[in-house]
Formats: sequence, C-alpha cells, structure tokens
Amino acid sequence: MTATRLRLRYTKLGKVRFLGHRDLARGLERALRRADVPVARTGGFSPRAKIAFGLALPTGAESTAELLDLDLVEGAAVDLDRLPDDLSAALPPGVDVVAVTPVPPGDGSLQHTVTSSEWEVALPSADPLDLTAGVERALAASTLQYRVTRKGVQADADLRPALLSLAVLLPVMIGDAARLHLELASAAGTGGRTVRPSEVVSALWPHLGAGRVRRIAQWIDCDGERREPLPLPPTIALALHAPARAPLSRSPHVGTEHTIGAGRGHPPGRRASEPAGAAGG
Repeated sequence: MTATRLRLRYTKLGKVRFLGHRDLARGLERALRRADVPVARTGGFSPRAKIAFGLALPTGAESTAELLDLDLVEGAAVDLDRLPDDLSAALPPGVDVVAVTPVPPGDGSLQHTVTSSEWEVALPSADPLDLTAGVERALAASTLQYRVTRKGVQADADLRPALLSLAVLLPVMIGDAARLHLELASAAGTGGRTVRPSEVVSALWPHLGAGRVRRIAQWIDCDGERREPLPLPPTIALALHAPARAPLSRSPHVGTEHTIGAGRGHPPGRRASEPAGAAGG
C-alpha cells in the first residue's frame, strides 16, 4: 500500500536488553535498508533517515512495546503484511517487529503524545507481604522522595506525581518471583523528568534490587480517550526468536489474576475506559 508515514511496534527481549539505544537505532536503520524499505531522507550535506523513536528504554530493561515512526519516500508502496517478518529477519535475536500501521496525517510525535508507560518488575528476593506494605504506603503518600544523580549532580526528586498505579503481582507458581506492576507518567504527562521503575523500587525498598524490568505498554490520550499508539495484534505469538526469555502473558488484562493494591482507580492491565467487570478474575 502507499503511505507517507509508518509506525512500528517492536520488542527488546533477552540478552539484547543490554544493547544501548544508539546501537539499537543503528541496527534498526540497517534492517530497514536490508529489507529495502524506501525510507525518506533529510536534505543537506549530511542526509539522515527520517526515523523518530519513541520514549527511550533504560539500558538493561526489556520491552514488548517499543515504537518508532518513519517517513517513506513520497509515492512509495510497501507490503505491510510482509514488513514485520522482513525486518525481524534482519534484526538481532530478541528484537522483533510485531506490528506496523500507517500513521494518519496530523498525528503528533511519540515523544510528545505518549503520556504514560506500563511496566512489570521482577523482585526475586522480595517478601510479598513487605511489597504489599510498601505499595499501600506509596499509594497513601502525597510525596515519594528519592535522591537522583544526573551527570554527577545529586538532587532530591518527588516520584509520586509520576506514579499512576502500583500493584503486587503474586507468584503464579511456587518458586516464581513476586512482581510489581507500575504505570508511570512520561515527561509529556507530568511536564517534568521521566521516572524509571528502578527508582520507584529503590525509593520504597532500598534493600531490594530489581530483577527483570519490562515495559509492556505505552499510552496516549486522544480526544479524551486513552489508547495505545499501536496495540499488539491479538493473534500475535510472542514466542519470538529471542532465546531463553521469560514467559509473556497474552491476556489483554496483564497481571490482573493476582494483584494487591492499585492506583488510578483501576487494576493494572485494564484500560481506564473499561467497565469494572472487564478485568476478570
């Protein structure tokens, strides 16, 4: 089909999570060239591909919800059905393009329209009762102070305005680690700095170290409706070509089977616009 701008959703799972943002960006650009995607380029003496990435992912974190927009050469046609497989074949193990769609004219950039992200954090050594008490304290508090270091300078920051929801996901099987589900506002959602899941964990449980951190969704507000910029297709199988990865839920109500505590008036994994009975048991 003919389009002027495309939006891609891709994963970052397994060992590739330690790849930095710039290295991953170069890998994605090479994959686009190998797949013969007609990406438009800027003018001038140093032309660049017109690719705009979404919110940066902390190095070491996994994701099933990374996003990028790219402009196509005017009048170029792209087979959207084949594009995810063609790009995934040219990407490192753990990086898979799972959805693609044209972007309507006038849609804003991902950096400015994504208002929040959802995360899961595994805490292998945590006591679920300790986690529950920390969640209750955090949701009842008006502030959540944490000392951050940026470029060698320390400063006190209040994480609470960015903490939209927080819940404990109890182990499904004996031996599984307890997990946290968080929704954090982006800088576009708060007008301030972006808060990382690891900072929330450190502020509430200084003695714990976070295990796997995974972004599972990003959200925008469009004319009063909360939605994902590019939802995961319901038929997609996330048993992709990254080796030895943690299992992923395919339910649209991620993590709602066993939760303790939640903010924003709705359980984690359920959209705010859904009725209370939609979360399931």
